[in-house]
Amino acid sequence: MSAWHRERWLLLLLISIGISGVWWCPWPFLPLAAISSALFLLNLSHALRLRDWLTNYEYTSAPSATGLWYELTHLIQRPLRRGQRYQRRLQAVTDRIQDSTSALQEAVIMVDRHGNLEWWNHAAERFLGLRSPTDNNQPITNLIRAPEFAEYLETERFNTPLTMPSPMRKNLHLEFNVTPFGRNDRLIIVHDVTRLRQLEQMRKDFVANVSHELRTPLTVIQGYLETFEDMSDNLPPQQIRMIGQMQEQAGRMNSLVRDLLVLSSLETPDKGNPNQEASEFIDVISLLEQITEEAMAMSAGRHTIHLIIDTEEDLQGVKQELRSAFTNLIINAVKYTPDNGHIDIRWYRDVNNLCMSVTDDGVGIDAHHLPRLTERFYRADASRSKATGGTGLGLAIVKHVLLRHQGELMITSEPGSGSTFTACFKRTK
Repeated sequence: MSAWHRERWLLLLLISIGISGVWWCPWPFLPLAAISSALFLLNLSHALRLRDWLTNYEYTSAPSATGLWYELTHLIQRPLRRGQRYQRRLQAVTDRIQDSTSALQEAVIMVDRHGNLEWWNHAAERFLGLRSPTDNNQPITNLIRAPEFAEYLETERFNTPLTMPSPMRKNLHLEFNVTPFGRNDRLIIVHDVTRLRQLEQMRKDFVANVSHELRTPLTVIQGYLETFEDMSDNLPPQQIRMIGQMQEQAGRMNSLVRDLLVLSSLETPDKGNPNQEASEFIDVISLLEQITEEAMAMSAGRHTIHLIIDTEEDLQGVKQELRSAFTNLIINAVKYTPDNGHIDIRWYRDVNNLCMSVTDDGVGIDAHHLPRLTERFYRADASRSKATGGTGLGLAIVKHVLLRHQGELMITSEPGSGSTFTACFKRTK
């Protein structure tokens, strides 16, 4: 028999005793009133204790009860106990995730939508000097005091990672990858890329040193070839052809060395060099007119070349670097556009930028080549590039010049319909 059934029979017995007072008690309704009041007070006591327990519930034991109240308390405890088991399991999973994340070599940081620190692992303390619990709920930009980091978070351009020195050790280079989640919260993964930076610097130094060392022997070889050319009247035709081929290949190697030196100087500018050109406002129209004349001379009438000027605004930058970038874009159009083709060079402005575009109606470039065109020595068509005598470094030079001028190179092309290369710069006035 359940507690409720036992309590029901007890209640019926007490009511029967109260009603029977009509026959044995001088005040007939007094026993019934007394029993009813006692039952009321008993149930009120159970109800109040149950209310207090539910109000201050912290997985403590339920209050003692009998009958129906015992069954109600038991039924209430069942989902609460189930929730307690789920919470223990969830806490165990959370602890395991935090323990495994804390053991990562990469720094992991969680930041709320206001930019305040919520959680980080041990690597973040090593890389960035974060301290627990002192830095909890502190703005991350107050602890990582780097203008480029604050700008990176503000612009929210997280497709490209940010690389910067560690605020703890300047010889430690870190790469920040930010992933938004939830309600504009952010997960920041920080990698140590010091070794990669060192290898990249070694590569740059090697290319620069080898390029410098090649200049002297190339000059000597070209000098002797020019001497042999002056003596061509006394040489047989076969040797004259050999000398011509050697001069052509020496010229290509000289162009390659020259482009490698330009690229090396763009990648590793010497800020302490007094001969380095300073930024200034450049008469772009005059510069483009000069480059267009050079392109027409190179074309020798094989192409129709137009210069279109839509704005007279000047551009702030380093003149020699911009000349190199514009020349590469325009000369490339001349090299890779078939005879009788059209080339349009345009200087214009849009809402926020000043742009120089070069449009041709050549053979175009397949879409899968476009993302890699600015890589060193990458050729969309190796046979055609070799025929033009290109070094494969022109667009790499353009990319680095634009990066140094906070510019962007955009390429649109369709096979059979030509290509458009656009260099855009933020307006400074």
